[in-house]
Order: sequence, then C-alpha cells, then structure tokens
Amino acid sequence: MLEDFLIIIAGFAILLWGADRFVLGASAIADNLGISPLVIGLTIVGFGTSAPEILISAVSSFEGNPGLAIGNAIGSNITNIAMVLGITALFIPLSVKSETLKREYPIMLAVTLVSQLLLMDGQFSRLDGAILITGMFIVIYTITLLGLRSRKTDPIAQEYDEEIPHDMSTAKAGMWLVGGLLLLLLGSKLLVNSAVSIATAAGVSDVIIGLTIVAIGTSLPELAASVVSAYKNEHDIAIGNIIGSNMFNLLAVLGLPGLIKPGPVPADILERDFPIMIGLTLLLFAIAYGFKGPGRINRLEGGLLLSIFIGYQVLIYFSGVKS
Repeated sequence: MLEDFLIIIAGFAILLWGADRFVLGASAIADNLGISPLVIGLTIVGFGTSAPEILISAVSSFEGNPGLAIGNAIGSNITNIAMVLGITALFIPLSVKSETLKREYPIMLAVTLVSQLLLMDGQFSRLDGAILITGMFIVIYTITLLGLRSRKTDPIAQEYDEEIPHDMSTAKAGMWLVGGLLLLLLGSKLLVNSAVSIATAAGVSDVIIGLTIVAIGTSLPELAASVVSAYKNEHDIAIGNIIGSNMFNLLAVLGLPGLIKPGPVPADILERDFPIMIGLTLLLFAIAYGFKGPGRINRLEGGLLLSIFIGYQVLIYFSGVKS
C-alpha cells in the first residue's frame, strides 16, 4: 500500500504541473488569436483547473470505476468551497467586486440543483450524462456573453489580463498545450490505478477514495491558484476559479461517467454528499454575493468553511469504517 501512496503523490505532482502547462499553452494560443483576456480567464482557465478531475473521470470510467469519478466530482466541489476558500480567506480575506461573478453565482447554483435532479432516481443514464455535457457548452457560451458585456468595466478583466502570457509564440504555446495534456493523461492513469488498489486493500469503496484522497489532491491546483491570486490582490480571480471549476466539475467531470459507464448512483452520494455540496453552495452565495455592495469572505467565515470541511472528512471516515 505504501507504494500505491507514493505513486499517488507522484500522480498528483504530474497532474499539477500538467494542468499548469495546459492552461499556459491554451491561454497563450487564445491570446495570439485575439481572444479577450476576460473570455480566456472565464473559460480556458476555469476548464484548465478542472482538467485533472476531467481526465481522472474519463480514465476511471473507461476502466470500470465510475464511482471514483462521481466521488471525485462531488468531493472536489465540497473541497473547493470548504477547504480552498476556507484556507485562502483565513490567510487573506477576500473581497468580490466583479459583476460577472455575481451573475455566475446563480448559474452555479442552478447547475448544482439540476445535477441533483438528474440523479435523484438513483440511476445515472447516458441521457443524464449527455444533458450535463450539453449543459457545459451552454454554460461556456452564457458566461462568455456575460463577460463580453462587462469587459470594459469589470475589474476581473484587468486581473486576467495581467495573468495571461502575451509574448509567447504559438509554436511554443502549442508545445505546452500538447505536453500538458500528455502529462495529465499520465498523472491520471497513475493516480486512478493506485487509488483503486488502496480502496481494495483498505476494504472501502472507490467512491470514498474519490470523495477524500482524490478530491483533495485534484483540488490542489485551485488552492494554489486562489492563494496566489489573493496574495496578488486579485480576489475576483481567487473566487472566480472556484466558481468556474465547480461548474465544470458537475457538467464535465460528473457527466463523463454517465456517457461512458452508466449505472446506479451510490446511495450515500445522494443522501449525504449532494446535500452537503448544495448547502455549501448556498452558504457561498450568501456570504460572497454582496447584495448591498462588494461580496466578502472574511477570516471568521473562512474558519467556518474550513471547520465544515474538517467535519465532513470526519463524517466520511466514520462512514467508511461503518461500511
């Protein structure tokens, strides 16, 4: 089992670097094509930080472990809100001024509720998967329009412009794009195989591994991006990464198992994990939307989010022991 843990650590490292290179290459190519920095930030960057989850979902589903993919999608969303934003706000309280993000909050909530509605019957069909994947393209189109409408006045546009490489050749960007994708494939393959081995040896389901070890590991890009963005005083990006990542997780990461390996949805996911994810999504909306001005997540609220995350991990542990 020790060997599997070491392989998982190596897989996470490869995934982290691969996702970073993938986003760098894709952003540079889009910039060279004249695409708005705000559109690049809202789509490519959001998609890129979910790239590890997407590749793990595809690989695990093709290899007959859709529970790992479903657990990763739900667990990553819980981890993004409770752990990533909790830790980030504890260090640097976050203030949200972007009007684009305010328009994205309701979309994220709607995506969360629709996802639960599709799975409430306990079966994950190819139609459910197709609806979620189609929803991904609709959401990308919608948030692109929202961004274009406010790109001249929205402060997040300037933040994204400062983060995107403007001096990279298309050839070099293409190399990083392809290289990053190959690294993501390699890292996800290593991680999935070792995670399944650990689950088998420990006598727990692959869903539990997906909700915990894999979800935390694949949320590391979001944690790094949010902390660095907050440190640079780019608070809108710090929260925007989480909103974008969570939507991609539910639409792309959760949608793939339905398309590739349809089947029953674990009961615990519907009875325990989905309600917690929805509750955290509503909590984020309540504290960060800013109904009468800029939204804000202060240290107290960051501590609350992190405490919820710790409590959730304890709940998962005892659920695994009991099962």
